[in-house]
Amino acid sequence: MSGGGDSAGRPGDAPRPSVASSVWRVLIGRPLKSSEARHGQITPLEGLPALSLDALTSVAYGPEAIVLVLGTAGVAALHLVLPITISIVVLLALLVISYRQVIDGYPHGGGAYAVARANLGNGAAQVAAASLVVDYTLTVAVSIAAGIASLTSAFPALTHATVPLCLAELALLTILNLRGLGETARAFLLPTVVFIVGLLAVIAIGMIHPLGTHLTQPGQSLTPTVDLAPVGVLLILKAFSAGCSALTGVEAIANGVPLFRPPRQARAKQTELMLGVLLGVMLLGLAVLVDKFHVGPRSGQTVLSQVMAYSVGRGWVYYIVSLSITVVLGLAANTSFGGLPVLASLLARDHYLPHAFALRGDRLVFSKGVWALGIVAAALLVVVRGNTNTLIPLFAIGVFISFTLAQTGMVVHWRSARPAHWKRKATVNGTGAVVTAIATIVFLISKFVEGAWVVVVAVPLLILLFQRIRAYYQRLSGVLAIGEVPPPPHAGRVLVVVPVNGVNRLTSYVISEALSIGDEVVAVAVTFSDESGSEAELEQQWNDWNCGVRLVTLRSQYHSVVRPILRFLDALQRQEEGFEATIVLIPVIRPTKWRHRALHNQLDLVLSAALQDRPEVSVARIPVTIDQLERASTRRGAE
Repeated sequence: MSGGGDSAGRPGDAPRPSVASSVWRVLIGRPLKSSEARHGQITPLEGLPALSLDALTSVAYGPEAIVLVLGTAGVAALHLVLPITISIVVLLALLVISYRQVIDGYPHGGGAYAVARANLGNGAAQVAAASLVVDYTLTVAVSIAAGIASLTSAFPALTHATVPLCLAELALLTILNLRGLGETARAFLLPTVVFIVGLLAVIAIGMIHPLGTHLTQPGQSLTPTVDLAPVGVLLILKAFSAGCSALTGVEAIANGVPLFRPPRQARAKQTELMLGVLLGVMLLGLAVLVDKFHVGPRSGQTVLSQVMAYSVGRGWVYYIVSLSITVVLGLAANTSFGGLPVLASLLARDHYLPHAFALRGDRLVFSKGVWALGIVAAALLVVVRGNTNTLIPLFAIGVFISFTLAQTGMVVHWRSARPAHWKRKATVNGTGAVVTAIATIVFLISKFVEGAWVVVVAVPLLILLFQRIRAYYQRLSGVLAIGEVPPPPHAGRVLVVVPVNGVNRLTSYVISEALSIGDEVVAVAVTFSDESGSEAELEQQWNDWNCGVRLVTLRSQYHSVVRPILRFLDALQRQEEGFEATIVLIPVIRPTKWRHRALHNQLDLVLSAALQDRPEVSVARIPVTIDQLERASTRRGAE
């Protein structure tokens, strides 16, 4: 039996890495020691590109959503953009205050999940977790699709490559985050700063001395010149809820507190405050300019693009800021890569997700969470073909459910803890809970038929998945009797079965290994009925060798080695000869050069796969290099 296999070089030598592993190591970097954890942690300023881009870039579609809703009622309704934006900024302030409190109270991360688990029970915690998972996944897909849509708008020839471009950007983000959030944040810091400074400059110029007030905007106005409907409470609520999409991402910093450098809580709170101030100023500034320039929805032009054109004209400043917006829209997906792996690690520790999600990789990041988010987001992008409009109706619902649960949980927290000024704090959180709950309901009603029903279905399915995984771990814990003192170990008799195909040095090497670990060793060889004389010849060679190990030959009418061995093992189990464990020891030749692996029959992989579902049989592969065989032969010859 020979084939390609894993590992084993000279004793004491480190195995030579393959070409693929070497390339991978270049991509994600060298492994980090635990003492080097600071390398992947972030500062408050780095927290903006790492965890806040989702919220900051929402200025590209939050104000637009308000204008689109109000524009359906006619020109007269557009004057409500500013008061509605002010109410959204007030809600933003409530959320920032609340999440700064969450950071203090729950410094291990998890945000709404941690708050709900501690104050509202496991059911509410699972709802919060499922909502955040949906939101984080949609954030990745929406951000990447929006960035690529902006690129293809500028270069229409690339439109046919939308999906490959989306997947390429997603792959880049995934690899960067596998390297560590710190490196990702530093890589994204420059475009983030250009975006923030550029947009603030545009707003300031538009306020003080606009340069393009007489500019003719391209496209056609989509606002009716006559009022089609009275501006009622329902329309205002719908516009408010639509504009609240600008608040997505506010929770990500509280979810990712462990990602900051010590003192983590203080640094995370600084980032949360910076985010709140910057986002609030941008939203208010844009709303003032929308009202000042009488901006309405136009074909082929976003509201933000119109405001920028009126403020600074369509010169180099306009194009630089537009390019920075395009870049950061694509990079906004990084918010999810910072938040979801931490949330998944907490869910894994609570037994709601596989425990592998709680393990850190070589780069000290929760790599399983990064991989899972990348794979699911890729599938979603392929399904919707990179179309942002397909994803937008699903967006923001999940995060507003988590907003509501986090605020409600904090009210319960203050009522239980009763610190100084607890009534004032509970009032702030209670107000936020009511407002976000109303926004969630309006979202669900107004967007249900447009696709929001998918979220309504996805959240319960995720909760069911959490419960099934937890039930499995609870059953496993009972079977393993975790927390109890186990009985003393018992050494049972071990039978080792070694598949062989002849008498040679590889057979001698593996039989020697088998004799060192088992009480009895049986060699098994498969011969085929159309190969006359092969069985007798092998038995004669074995008898002449006289190694002290019994050989069993299995004649097969089919050219299958695996099935006769499986039948032999079944027969051994029925005989019950007093062996408490059976080990199948499979010899594998490992070529010195990787390209020679294809020259071997890979039978070890087939046999291992066939035996993996048999709990009564343990499978071990013994990789042996040609050099090992030569040294073993020389040593035994000398003895």
